[in-house]
Amino acid sequence: MNKQRAQEIVESPVMIDVTYQGTPIYIQNVDEHNEMARIYPLGEPENEQSVPLDSLNEQ
Repeated sequence: MNKQRAQEIVESPVMIDVTYQGTPIYIQNVDEHNEMARIYPLGEPENEQSVPLDSLNEQ
């Protein structure tokens, strides 16, 4: 996923389906400089992690 689209998803008032390694996730924020996203699996905010933007897939 490119950084512009990831940022659009973060700012969207509508929930957009995104996955990381096949798991539905929520994007908390985007680090455009490092091309990373802070994410967590839906329903598991305690499992927060940083992942490369190119590992995210919009459904």
